[in-house]
Amino acid sequence: MTLASMPRYDGSRAEPIGGRAVVVGGSMAGLCAARVLRDVVDEVVVLERDELPDGPVSRGGAPQTSHPHAMLEAGRVTLEDLFPGFGDNVLTAGGLELDMTRDITWYDHGGVVAPAKTPLSALYASRPLFEHVVRERLRETTGLRFRDGCHFVEYLHDPGSRRVTGVRFRDEAGVETTLDAALTVDATGRTSRTPAWLERHGYPVPDVDRVSVGITYSTVRLARPPDARRGVLIAPEPHRPRGAAMLPIEGDRWEVLLQGVHGERSPTDRRTFLEWADALPLDDIAVELRTREWLSAVHRYPFPASVRRRYGDLARFPDGLVVTGDAVASFNPVYGQGMSVAALDALALHHELPNGIEGLGPRVFERIDGVVHEAWRTAVGNDFTFDGTEGSKPFATDLLNRYAGRLVARAHDDGTLTEAFLRVFRLERPSRSLLYPRILWRVFRPRFGVGEGETSRS
Repeated sequence: MTLASMPRYDGSRAEPIGGRAVVVGGSMAGLCAARVLRDVVDEVVVLERDELPDGPVSRGGAPQTSHPHAMLEAGRVTLEDLFPGFGDNVLTAGGLELDMTRDITWYDHGGVVAPAKTPLSALYASRPLFEHVVRERLRETTGLRFRDGCHFVEYLHDPGSRRVTGVRFRDEAGVETTLDAALTVDATGRTSRTPAWLERHGYPVPDVDRVSVGITYSTVRLARPPDARRGVLIAPEPHRPRGAAMLPIEGDRWEVLLQGVHGERSPTDRRTFLEWADALPLDDIAVELRTREWLSAVHRYPFPASVRRRYGDLARFPDGLVVTGDAVASFNPVYGQGMSVAALDALALHHELPNGIEGLGPRVFERIDGVVHEAWRTAVGNDFTFDGTEGSKPFATDLLNRYAGRLVARAHDDGTLTEAFLRVFRLERPSRSLLYPRILWRVFRPRFGVGEGETSRS
């Protein structure tokens, strides 16, 4: 399910439920869930273990926020619907709006892809800034409050009705307390305790798909001239299991990322960082690293595996509980899908709330499955181009990867193919759109005088 197939947010559909909702976790998934819940309940409480900063600063419990993040189109549109003026808020705070194929140089399958025929704009900013903008909008919302510095302990549960009735947690002072809720949302990410809790209380546990990619990625921040509104993306390939990105963010900075796949451990010191950059097929990143001021140390973050918990397959699930975001599925972060999938997950919750909270979890999971399917196929499918990738391989992955590789290679001089691919990547259109006859023709049509590894760009 993508932006093209899921109905947009419509606040007029909200049917009051009343009472309180508790959201455990204050990342983008929790923030978006809190927003749609406020339409139907009297009070929303967001519990977060970190001390929430007043500004766009990385949270201590989320070290990955110091690395580059992307706001794909599906996420941008959904956040704009949930928080009218979201894009303007990001730009006012220093973020940038750029064209993904004219302002960003994208190198993949041995060459630079051609600009898309249609402008494809996107917002560029740090993850902390995106979260800060949404968090500040929620702070302005009556009936919604944050409680940070709080540690979730377990769900409150009524065995007779098989319902989650709230949460037990340690509050800001470290005192264990409880909070009753008509609805509880788990947005705690990859470390979610819900599967273990389900098992302890006699519920079935979701099967898990795990795809090991063994990725490490390292980031530094560079000073950026204010008029340098450009970026670079270099995809790793099986013969070169290293990738890179240089993306502009607020504060006249670039975030520069180096990625290693399957045993290629990304650098942690300046000298090795420069050596990796020098070996890239484009020299743009190395030039900036050697001529601009470094504004941070090198931060490295490991990502061993993409994980998908199949909540939608469960025969029984307690009422009063929903799981969302990375707690359902987390993907190779290099593809930048996390925030956009979190927003679409909240949209799935929004569309099921008018049908009542009885059986809400399974209905939401069914919708989320469609969102996860598209993102999972893109991220995990591409990861299987590397021989070392292990885990549950989606059906026909090898065939689709060969097709996608040919499509991207042909996109070196065909902006129509660039646009078709990116609209899938941005979760605007389903992956099957790459098999439409007009796209198939452009991928396989004969080209005379141009070798398979060459381009005809002037």
